[in-house]
Amino acid sequence: MKTLTDHLTQYAAYHQDHRNVVTHFVGIPMIVLAVTILLSRPQWQVGALMLSPAVLVALASSWFYARLDARFGIVMALLLAVSLAASQWFAAQSTSVWLGWGVGLFVLGWAIQFLGHYYEGKKPAFVDDLVGLLVGPLFLVAETAFHFNMRTEVRDEIRRRLGSVSAPTGVAA
Repeated sequence: MKTLTDHLTQYAAYHQDHRNVVTHFVGIPMIVLAVTILLSRPQWQVGALMLSPAVLVALASSWFYARLDARFGIVMALLLAVSLAASQWFAAQSTSVWLGWGVGLFVLGWAIQFLGHYYEGKKPAFVDDLVGLLVGPLFLVAETAFHFNMRTEVRDEIRRRLGSVSAPTGVAA
């Protein structure tokens, strides 16, 4: 299994243009929310719990993040929990509201992502490795931590691997 630094370095190689990174800070949360909205139906009662495909995907994703890094894994699990909670409102609405918001956020989020990759002049990371779809949200959490000078050992190793040790903050130059 690749390490946290392996995944973030590979993803960061496709995200060196600041404009691309900024578009990801808008587009990726929209896509994550859209996916949780769309997967929040159907729901099944299992004991005292309500399960949906969104919950199962969030649990599997959280497991992936936690295996890479406990601290980032906790943050990712909390963010996914917030997304799941918000998605419950949409799932409880009419089918047109549920689908409209889910599909709308998904399409708009991807349009913003592709605009960023137009600026970057590179294809999205997931084209070469589908795991990039999971790494994208983690990249945003890592970039935020790096901005606040947290996890500097991870940031510095990514910079070293990319050959961009002079970047003032974050991974992207």
